[in-house]
Amino acid sequence: MHYIAHSPYSIRIEEAIVKRKLVLVLGAVIWLASCAAHPVPRSFKVLIQQNAPVKMRDGVTLRADIYRPDAAGKFPVLLERTPYNKAAEVETAYKDAAHGYVVIIQDCRGRYASEGEWYPFKHESQDGYDTVEWAAALPYSDGKVGMFGGSYVGATQMLAAISHPPHLAGIFPTVTASNYHRNWTYQGGAFTQWFDESWTSGLAQNTLDRQVASDTNAMQYAKIVPLDRYSLFPTPATLGTAGLAAVAPYFLDWIHHPTYDAYWQQWSIEADYSRIRVPAFHTGGWYDLFLDGTLRNYMGIRDHGGTGAARDGERLLIIVGGHAGLGPKVGDVDFGAGSVVDMNALMIRWYDSLLKGIHNGMAHAKPVRYFVMGKGVWAEADSWPPAGEHPTNFYLHSNGQANTSHGNGTLSTTKPANEGQDSFVYDPANPVPTLGGRLCCDSLHLEPGARDQRSNETRSDVLVYSTPAFSQDFTITGPVRLVLYASSSAVDTDFTAKLVDVSPDGFARNLTGGIIRARYRNSMQTPEFMKPGQIYKFDIDLWATGNDFLAGHRLRLEISSSNFPRFDRNLNTRDSPETGAHWVKATNIVYHDALHPSALILPVMGQQ
Repeated sequence: MHYIAHSPYSIRIEEAIVKRKLVLVLGAVIWLASCAAHPVPRSFKVLIQQNAPVKMRDGVTLRADIYRPDAAGKFPVLLERTPYNKAAEVETAYKDAAHGYVVIIQDCRGRYASEGEWYPFKHESQDGYDTVEWAAALPYSDGKVGMFGGSYVGATQMLAAISHPPHLAGIFPTVTASNYHRNWTYQGGAFTQWFDESWTSGLAQNTLDRQVASDTNAMQYAKIVPLDRYSLFPTPATLGTAGLAAVAPYFLDWIHHPTYDAYWQQWSIEADYSRIRVPAFHTGGWYDLFLDGTLRNYMGIRDHGGTGAARDGERLLIIVGGHAGLGPKVGDVDFGAGSVVDMNALMIRWYDSLLKGIHNGMAHAKPVRYFVMGKGVWAEADSWPPAGEHPTNFYLHSNGQANTSHGNGTLSTTKPANEGQDSFVYDPANPVPTLGGRLCCDSLHLEPGARDQRSNETRSDVLVYSTPAFSQDFTITGPVRLVLYASSSAVDTDFTAKLVDVSPDGFARNLTGGIIRARYRNSMQTPEFMKPGQIYKFDIDLWATGNDFLAGHRLRLEISSSNFPRFDRNLNTRDSPETGAHWVKATNIVYHDALHPSALILPVMGQQ
């Protein structure tokens, strides 16, 4: 496999898509309208200090830009720690400082103006702690520090929060993960290839630039180049794995640690919720690749946070797109102007309440708010999953020919009796192509979001199970699972599942999906190969969704063994799918009978 995408688009993708401009437009117009109005705040003139040095405990100097009100007195601090270049945040930082905050944007270790080695996750707890305490001690700071930002900038907040710096007062993580194995680099044991490669490609550009600057003595515009001492740094494209080890050694570490071992456990957020002592406002998206992490972070701190303030202060907002789009159009679907949210305004409103004590309605709003697709409305809840959600089994049925949307696969709440089984051949040389979904970070080459799945449903290696058209609206909101009984002719394979909303005109919109790598069916730490032909029970986590299937629509489940290149291809052998080179075809069989009642478990709202 190619470990890094080398297109001119992907090489700068994360800076174009995931830096905080994503977060600016993701916010909450409808939420803001529901809160009580508050007086227009005073607007301050702003002073700017660039590249302020911040010495870390190990002697490495990080640099930050400081935007602060040009006024006497002390103000609360809003801190963003980013690997995406602090210089890109001028406009928003200036606006927030004018609102009465000291806004600090810092380049993470080894990025842009900051010293040190860039290695994702490794230094963020320590550096976050040190930066928060430095910021709190500034002469114009009132000692209260809140953090904000999305994607990896959300990770810098979560990792700082588990180190509980004394002056951290709140965090505002947007579209970020909870476990950097489970829902960042891998999912269901499968390598999230598209994201891992495209994100690493974007990050590698700055690392390459820095190494070129330090490893050569060529001077721009110099009349004489000392060729005997000139060292041109080779690119990953020319050096392959050797070049990759130079600009992104962490990527090789990721593929050499496919199990949830000590490498991943050292910075797991999920293992440390009890160490988080401050309130958090989480934002996720139905089509966001970190939705699972967002939901887990909310529930984890709500249930296990280290203080009552942390547990009681949790807030959750679920929008449509996240990394998949800014809205209102996310993929092929326009979800309406009401789905678009101003996240920066929401963040300021929340911190006005939390850090300044302004009574603006935020403290009394429902803890959970989410957008219901289909209806195109917002809903509120006291917690997640919302009350009224009833896990309901929709069993798989067929006469043995569920292949393609023209087959006879159905879904119903009736348990199966004696039925035939469905089979297909999975060929790693011809995988089912990814069509939309939870993707990042190269939308020019692989479009994310809500997409029409009909072209994939013509393939014989895709099993399709559908309900009849609903006679009235049918709403689901919450976690989605598939209990699948299956066998394979191979010792290892993947099983994928995708939930789809089919409109009367046939448009098949993907809602959510999941994957399980068979060798990790029982444990992400200890792989177990299959015995060919033996039936196994697989539990596939499809994460979550919130959708109203309008009257006349059908609910559909697609099952296959690949979703490429979102996930890497399973080779159907004992070899590592991430590094192996040889594969075999696999005949995979899905069972749905009285002894093997394969079922899609849906979070049905109310008595429908």
